[in-house]
Amino acid sequence: MKLFPNGHATHPQWRMAAALVLAQLRAQMALPDYAQAPTLGLLYITDHYANEAGDLLDYLSGELPEVTDWSGTVGVGVSANNAEYFDEPALSVMLLDVPADQYRVFSGVAPLPAHALRPGSGFVAHTALVHADGHTPELAELLAEMAARTDTGYLFGGLSASRTASVQFAVGGDGNMAGQGQASGVFDGGLSGVAFGAGVALVSRVTQGCQPVGPLRTITSAQENVVLALDGEPALDVLLDTLGVSLDGDPQPALRKVRSTLAGLVNAGDQPLGQRRTGHFGTDTRVRHIVGLDGTRRGVALADQVEAGMHLAFCQRNVGAARADLMRICAEIREELSPEELEPAYLVSPGSQDGGLATAPGALGAGALPQSGRRICGAIYVSCSGRGGPHFGGPSAELQIVRHALGDVPLVGFFAGGEIAHHHLYGYTGVLTVFVDEDKNPS
Repeated sequence: MKLFPNGHATHPQWRMAAALVLAQLRAQMALPDYAQAPTLGLLYITDHYANEAGDLLDYLSGELPEVTDWSGTVGVGVSANNAEYFDEPALSVMLLDVPADQYRVFSGVAPLPAHALRPGSGFVAHTALVHADGHTPELAELLAEMAARTDTGYLFGGLSASRTASVQFAVGGDGNMAGQGQASGVFDGGLSGVAFGAGVALVSRVTQGCQPVGPLRTITSAQENVVLALDGEPALDVLLDTLGVSLDGDPQPALRKVRSTLAGLVNAGDQPLGQRRTGHFGTDTRVRHIVGLDGTRRGVALADQVEAGMHLAFCQRNVGAARADLMRICAEIREELSPEELEPAYLVSPGSQDGGLATAPGALGAGALPQSGRRICGAIYVSCSGRGGPHFGGPSAELQIVRHALGDVPLVGFFAGGEIAHHHLYGYTGVLTVFVDEDKNPS
């Protein structure tokens, strides 16, 4: 694979922004190091353009007829290498140099098949980039079912984030995806994205943005989304003790502190080694909002279903921890791809509890390839909408960290309403995925 052409721009008129992006793409496609005829495009737009999404996609498709497949969605911000466009009209595009037999675009009207009927009889998904509407019923179950349609069970992506239309883009096979009929390629609701075959090498990491403010505890009593007891103690009492506040007298100071607190959940049966070993959350932890307090039952209501046996740690957003963790995953990716490192790359399975060292399983070739000769052809970064903007210390600071660590690599992404990695839905995280060329002398 060659470098993936990419372009990004902001302008009050979408057509002007798209023209600027096209100029960047065409200029790069004329360079020898970049792909000259990629067929798969990723398109991310801010919600300022959401109502014109169909016209924008038609324009880009008409100007780039060689790109027969498109995927993408809308966010409150979009990202590129070293830049983010947050809460302003913008788009970010990347054209992937991936063999046509190594990917499939899917959507609700043209779903990803479960598996080929027999070996060699058709495309088999290895991993998948997934875009989803957060209002979709039983979304967690849909993600688990989608993960089961891939050989590795590894998904990466995020939820659309928009104050207008929550659109998704899905066009395949020169506009004629099987089952799509006359659909325009712009959808809302459900899941869409791109599945990749085993021949597409990639590395993916999750970075957390919250830090525990109390010890990890076990949920010993729960009902639906309400945690009733932690380690046998009333959950509300544990929360107040952890924060050092009381509801007696004027409750407002305590409530303000509770509103800035979240809960990190780990599934029952999983061993949450990340926090116990490093003091930070690993990929086994999913951060959820506290949505209410139950004074009668002394419970704490969360924005997720809970059950006895799960682990919970109260946490808060922390800029320092978020920066450090983002630098950590970037350093791990660089180490994974370092030409100086000649040891085999043993991969981590998606179910391992290693404090966040989650490589897309099998994506680098069964763990037996030497590390030399690999470079990043392109990257996708999906970050929480609550992390963008000044949260990292200034405009584009988050993307500057990524560029400082990975270098001047093609990058596309968006700021999401929730992040997808493995088969889980996360919050306040970033999911960084890089596509790797393992050929020492790429043609």
